[in-house]
Amino acid sequence: MAGGGGGGAAPPPKQEELQPHPVKDQLPNIAYCITSPPPWPEAILLGFQHYLVMLGTTVLIPASLVPQMGGGNEEKAKMIQTLLFVAGVNTLFQTWFGTRLPAVIGGSYTYVPTTISIILAGRYSDIVNPQEKFEKIMRGTQGALIVASTLQIVVGFSGLWRNVARFLSPLSAVPLVALSGFGLYEFGFPVLAKCIEIGLPQIILLLIFSQYIPHIIHGERHVFDRFAVIFSVVIVWIYAHLLTVGGAYKNTGPKTQISCRTDRAGIIGAAPWIRVPYPFQWGAPSFDAGEAFAMMAASFVALVESTGAFIAVSRYASATPLPPSILSRGIGWQGVGILFSGIFGTGNGSSVSVENAGLLALTRVGSRRVVQISAGFMIFFSILGQFQMAISLSLLHTHSLSLSLSLSCVFMHS
Repeated sequence: MAGGGGGGAAPPPKQEELQPHPVKDQLPNIAYCITSPPPWPEAILLGFQHYLVMLGTTVLIPASLVPQMGGGNEEKAKMIQTLLFVAGVNTLFQTWFGTRLPAVIGGSYTYVPTTISIILAGRYSDIVNPQEKFEKIMRGTQGALIVASTLQIVVGFSGLWRNVARFLSPLSAVPLVALSGFGLYEFGFPVLAKCIEIGLPQIILLLIFSQYIPHIIHGERHVFDRFAVIFSVVIVWIYAHLLTVGGAYKNTGPKTQISCRTDRAGIIGAAPWIRVPYPFQWGAPSFDAGEAFAMMAASFVALVESTGAFIAVSRYASATPLPPSILSRGIGWQGVGILFSGIFGTGNGSSVSVENAGLLALTRVGSRRVVQISAGFMIFFSILGQFQMAISLSLLHTHSLSLSLSLSCVFMHS
């Protein structure tokens, strides 16, 4: 009867309204979704864990690039601090204005080959002074990143990528996410092989804490699987330090000592106690057409990689299916992040961290607040130079972390 009382069925939703994933399609046992933050103590620990995972790859990029650019430990420490600071700012902007997903925006290995090509460019080969060579290469990289950022800014904010994202079905998204994760193995395994006695136990311990102990010890609170990264990193670092003080690497070669010892990185003493990264700290950027086009190609690869990572993050956060317009907006803000990378001089572009996407799946916590807390850790510790380098040094000996978490991202999504 018209005008009757309540109790009738709700009207069916409009076709354009997005509905949550069906129950059968959702990941099981998601503890906290994108808008349901855990209690503050747990959220802070989970945010610190995201910071540790992101820090592992952040340290490896300057460690491989700075020596080729002619820089020393001081330049390496400044580059790590700058990468972390910009990553924290970009992550906050992405969670506030971009896709608003719990996605960490950090340095990407996608840009490393292009940066190496800039290092090997002929216009820098005649420079004899290492300090001058480093600064000029960094300025050239800054100019290339500033130009390359326009690609994602235009494609994202204009809505062009929205038209591409409409054709991404689950059949095409799964290989995209898988390739995003597998792309890290090309860079991670050679580093892991340099110190197999430390890297392999890291993977084994992470698997034990996250996959086996929860099935043996049953409890109301998920401690071991949710904080598996913190447990495994602490144990492996203590193990690596015991090997160092016990003289296990006394008669080994210099490369092995640098890779495995906990007291030979040299970046702690070179880092200032307090330092705030600032724009154009290496000088005014220089521009070269060839370098700019090469960096734009890398930016397009990062765009495709981040698209797959955004889809994975939305899945792990138990969010609604990612609308093409929101995905395009997130790509636009990622372009702004690359612009910040060029302005501040990180020597590397930005993209969605696939390792942190894997951590979302590992912990079953997809809260946006947790990732925002991790961004706060990035900014805070990037200012405290020597304390930050001490944490970075410990992560150098657990570099297999990114491998195992990428594996988690790939297989849990597919």
